[in-house]
Amino acid sequence: MIDRGKDMQNRIVVRYQDGRLLKGITTDFIAGKEAFHVTETASPSAKPVEVQVSKLKAVFFVKDLLGNAHHKERLDFDPSKPAPGRKIFVQFKDGERIVGLTQGYKPGRDGFFLVPADPLSNNERIYVVTSSTQEIKFL
Repeated sequence: MIDRGKDMQNRIVVRYQDGRLLKGITTDFIAGKEAFHVTETASPSAKPVEVQVSKLKAVFFVKDLLGNAHHKERLDFDPSKPAPGRKIFVQFKDGERIVGLTQGYKPGRDGFFLVPADPLSNNERIYVVTSSTQEIKFL
C-alpha cells in the first residue's frame, strides 16, 4: 500500500487486461480494495474515473507520466546494491515480463506490490493484479 496521506497524489498509469491505458492521478488507491479513482491528466477538470481492480493488469506508480519510450527495462539486479525484499519474476498473460523486489507476494492474494529491479525505471512501484499473470516465481 502506498499511503502518503489523504492529500498526497500518486501519478499512475493503469493498464487494463484488455490493453487499454489510463494515465492520471489517484489519492485513494489501497491494495485489497475493489476500486479506486483516477483523475485523467488529459482532462484534469473532469470527474474522476472509477477503476475496478479486477479488470486490471497492473497499476504503475510512476515518476513521470510521460515516461521514456526508448528505455528498455532491465530484468536483472545490480549485484553491488542490497536487495530489501524477495527477488521475484512476473510474466503477464500478454507476455510482458518484470523482475523486481516484493515483500507482499503470497499465492492466493488478489495482488501485490513490486519494486522494479531497474534503478532507471520510470516505475517507482507496481501493483500487480495476480489474475493477469501467467507466471510468478521467486528468484
